[in-house]
Amino acid sequence: MAQYDAIFQPLTINKTTIRNRVVSTAHAEVYATDGGMTTERYVKYYEEKAKGGVGLCICGGSSVVSIDSPQDWWKSVNLSTDRIIPHFQNLADAVHKHGGKIMIQITHMGRRSRWDGGHWSTLVSPSGIREPVHRATCKTIESEEIERIIKDYAQAARRAKEGGLDGVEISAVHQHLIDQFWSPRVNKRTDEWGGSFENRMRFGLEVTKAIREEVGPDFVVGLRICGDEFHPDGLNHDDMKQIAKYYNDTGMIDFFGVIGSGCDTHNTLANVIPNMSYPPEPFLHLAAGIKEVVEVPVIHAQNIKDPNQAQRILEEGYVDFVGMTRAHIADPHLITKIKMNQVDQIRQCVGANYCIDRQYQGLDVLCIQNAATSRESTMPHIIEKTEGAIRKVVVVGGGPAGMEAARVAAERGHQVTLFEKADELGGQITTAAKAPQRDQIAGITRWFVLELERLGVDVRLNTEANTDAILDIKPDIIILAVGGTPFLEQVPEWGAEEGLVVSSWDILNSTIEPGKNVLVYDTICEFSGMSVADYLASKGSLVEIVTDDIKPGAAVGGTTFPTYYRSLYEKEVVFTSDFILEKVYQEGDKKIAVLENEYTGQKEERVVDQVVVENGIRPDEKLYYELKADSRNKGQIDIEALYDAKPQPALAETDNGYLLYRIGDCVSQRNTHAAIYDALRLCKDF
Repeated sequence: MAQYDAIFQPLTINKTTIRNRVVSTAHAEVYATDGGMTTERYVKYYEEKAKGGVGLCICGGSSVVSIDSPQDWWKSVNLSTDRIIPHFQNLADAVHKHGGKIMIQITHMGRRSRWDGGHWSTLVSPSGIREPVHRATCKTIESEEIERIIKDYAQAARRAKEGGLDGVEISAVHQHLIDQFWSPRVNKRTDEWGGSFENRMRFGLEVTKAIREEVGPDFVVGLRICGDEFHPDGLNHDDMKQIAKYYNDTGMIDFFGVIGSGCDTHNTLANVIPNMSYPPEPFLHLAAGIKEVVEVPVIHAQNIKDPNQAQRILEEGYVDFVGMTRAHIADPHLITKIKMNQVDQIRQCVGANYCIDRQYQGLDVLCIQNAATSRESTMPHIIEKTEGAIRKVVVVGGGPAGMEAARVAAERGHQVTLFEKADELGGQITTAAKAPQRDQIAGITRWFVLELERLGVDVRLNTEANTDAILDIKPDIIILAVGGTPFLEQVPEWGAEEGLVVSSWDILNSTIEPGKNVLVYDTICEFSGMSVADYLASKGSLVEIVTDDIKPGAAVGGTTFPTYYRSLYEKEVVFTSDFILEKVYQEGDKKIAVLENEYTGQKEERVVDQVVVENGIRPDEKLYYELKADSRNKGQIDIEALYDAKPQPALAETDNGYLLYRIGDCVSQRNTHAAIYDALRLCKDF
């Protein structure tokens, strides 16, 4: 642990001592239900992080202080009512009993929201300028409304204090109402709330004063800001240093949370939660610049995933606290594992951004590789040993579903054999990692490999399991996780059997060399199509990506598709939407792709060297049907028990023979999280 001594140094903010220098910073969890209350799921999510040793949790990203700041569609915490106080007391008690501290981020969203939900509020901003990301219109805020919202901030802070929380963080980042007043891009006012520097600072200053008057001098009040808006007409780093010093000099701010980049456009939004295409801590220099001009602690969180990274940042004095938020979504026991010299057992975040991209779709935050996160009521982070019989478990397939099944069964204490026909584990993760912006996703596999080795799983690579080989082990349980194959035969006119089209797997796995002039047809519009187009373009191919959807990558999340778009536009990839690939035929040494506009029926042809089709996969069901008839449960999963997180009833039976289950894509294509969740909820009770 001495290697990480800087991480474990306590530090006091105001009069609150944080036990170490690691923070789970504010993000919108999309768990606050019942009108924005922190109910059981919310509490257990943060309790698990405290149990795992984190120093401070700042919860409730974008938690609203006013009734006219909508929070319904992303289920943020609602601090506009005293109803929240007893819920906060439950939350504070749960975190405090494990030695952690808990604060909440408070805000008024201003124009940065949607008006078409909840109370159907009229959104407000300093000058009534529309917000691009949410496509939201707003009115110019009036002085009476300004005074009301200032009071709302103070009452929200009071509720946090009465609820037993340790502090509040005022959000002046992401173009919320306070930094809307700061920025001359959107504040065009000529009254006392706009124009000069002091006037633009006035709203935030009055909010801070009102909060301080309400909660007193000893309650922690922080301010979250960006280090640079990254807009030519926005606030640059020098501007933000000036603003930070201004608020620091009031003596009313106890800490600054600093991130890089504004996020009121799709392109800048991708900077705020850097995905795996970004380098480590890309905006640390901005936080360090703010630290130079303030006298209170500075927290920085952006792409800090590794304990060595965190130690270096703290040791060299760039900031006072490191935010490891997605790192704790991937593994809430990160700090405990460092303490116990189990660094290799940390399930490290790979930056897939499945968590935050779900949030921007109004869906609950989940981790691509840890299905227990936010399901603490039903899914264990720590797998307990079975108190029943030790079983022989055979897992076939070494993709995410198979690896998780083998891990969980082995943690339970069973004898586990894993068959994988390839020469390495990973399945589709291995293929995905070959794309230019997706290499870090291989970290999921690296963790599983280490865990399976630690647990003594008999991993048999280069072994395509057949019925005889499986039954020779005399298994009690067989789990099939064999995935599937690219579904190119759905449309016979594509000519898959004649070799007229190839799959994204063929290209990414280098089974087939890239063509010079390539049409990528993507019906799925998730990562695979965008990845193969990026890969081809990086190899020098001229690429057009065509989809029958509204745009290429339509199902890729809001923090991720901009990074693809940057790369593809830079490589001059052509984007074509609303066209169906009707057929492909050969003409000389060229392929002719016939496209049909979905709306007009107009047909167009492309003359290319290669047609790559991304149409998902078909499950590989052969082995399943060979084993099904002789299985005790006929291959069936009791879905009522599964969905209730209860053991499979068939496990209690004592008949001879084997139980057979299939999980992941060999049932139906979904995604990595679904595959891992399938495995965890099935195998946790073996």
